[in-house]
Amino acid sequence: MNISFKSLVIALCAFGMASCSAPKKVPYLVDAETIPAEVLSQLPSSSDPVLGAGDLLNIEVTAPNMSSVAGFNKGVYIDEKGSITRLSNTNSTYGNNLEVSTDYYLIGKDGDITFPILGEIHAAGLTKSQLAETICNMIYPKYVKEQPKVEVRLMNFRVVVTGAVKSPGRYQSQNERMNFFEAIAMAGDLDIKGDRENILLYRTNYDGTREVHKLDIHDKNFLLSPYFNLQQNDIIYVAPNKSMANAAWQLNPGVTAAITFVGGISSLASLVIGIVNLTRN
Repeated sequence: MNISFKSLVIALCAFGMASCSAPKKVPYLVDAETIPAEVLSQLPSSSDPVLGAGDLLNIEVTAPNMSSVAGFNKGVYIDEKGSITRLSNTNSTYGNNLEVSTDYYLIGKDGDITFPILGEIHAAGLTKSQLAETICNMIYPKYVKEQPKVEVRLMNFRVVVTGAVKSPGRYQSQNERMNFFEAIAMAGDLDIKGDRENILLYRTNYDGTREVHKLDIHDKNFLLSPYFNLQQNDIIYVAPNKSMANAAWQLNPGVTAAITFVGGISSLASLVIGIVNLTRN
């Protein structure tokens, strides 16, 4: 057997043995079943989102006597006959089912919303329930005799998933909450070459401060992580593993050209030697 061929075989075997450990890093939450049930039961459920600038809210005020609170609902008025009428609004959809309506309240850069009759209300830094309580206390008993019910919904809870996933993009939740694996599932799951131990979470808080956290979803303890449940506008970046990074590695164009030239010279030399050997025979 040619010596150079032996070297090639040995190198391939060594590479194969080195790559045998790679599949061990593919599964999520390895040995998660060993986490005690009492530990899992103590995990907090999804928290009420903290509102911030750029959030889009749907706020509805109701009461037994709807006529008394009609004016506190955007796009609603009482006509001359005393009937409650809702103005037609414009709804549109922008990518990934992100719905926008003229009846929604946008929290501005200053953290405020403009509310009918009540005027400016500071919403940033409050949870939905806290904002609902604030609005209720501003209405009752100053404007109405019965305590109204205020419901606040976050209409643009969305996250961005990018990197080594099958369908990178922006994804919206319809129930105002989302955990990490729900977001990954929406993105078509991680690519087989995505690094499970090197995922970055970029988070912008309601006050504009930013955080970056490294996640390891190969580790079972990720289930206990405070970042398992996402917040609106989170960005998830899945880094490529070493095999994907190596596949993307490119030589300098000059080096590539030199190798091509040398390869051509080598092929030509082999051809000449072959012809000479045939001639001698």
